Amino acid sequence: MDTNLRRRIRAGDHDAFGDLFDAYARSVYNHAFRLTGDWASAEDVVSLTFLDAWRLRAKLDEEGGSPRPWLLGIATNVTRNTRRAARRHAAAVARLPRDGAVRDFADEVAGRVDDTAQLALVRTALAKLRRPEREVLALCVWSGLDYAAAARALGVPVGTVRSRLSRARTKLAKHLEETEPPAHRGQGKGDRTTAVGPLREENR
Repeated sequence: MDTNLRRRIRAGDHDAFGDLFDAYARSVYNHAFRLTGDWASAEDVVSLTFLDAWRLRAKLDEEGGSPRPWLLGIATNVTRNTRRAARRHAAAVARLPRDGAVRDFADEVAGRVDDTAQLALVRTALAKLRRPEREVLALCVWSGLDYAAAARALGVPVGTVRSRLSRARTKLAKHLEETEPPAHRGQGKGDRTTAVGPLREENR
């Protein structure tokens, strides 16, 4: 079924592309949110990802399994580009006269998650990682891609994925251990991961 879908997408079949969107938009959205930390930005990334997927459809291999890694790879690139654009925009805004405080989007995000304190810890820890480490963590841990699929999505060797993921896990665990509230000290590592656990997806 996946091979047939790939061929139809490459041929410019609009119905097939609609099926692709229906099947994987949520996965792309979740991945984008994990990289951006912002619901609105994640929605923009989804739109741009599928626009790029349509434009790049001829580059999708005819043979293969699920097209999900291909889409998540596009979403990762889109996120990089939107981040660069956001930085340029922020720099331009910073040069303008300030006439009021700017609302922090983190309040809106935290309001939609049950354990806000734990989410803050995780997001702070993720911010300490290098971008390539965050991307591999999002693909392998939360999106459930194996090393080979993540490597294809990012266009890097499998060994690079392994090393980045290992560094990301080590840094993340160390930072969470150092910064978690005293009330949570002494809990097992499994307890600390529950804040991000519900975001994990099954591979498809």
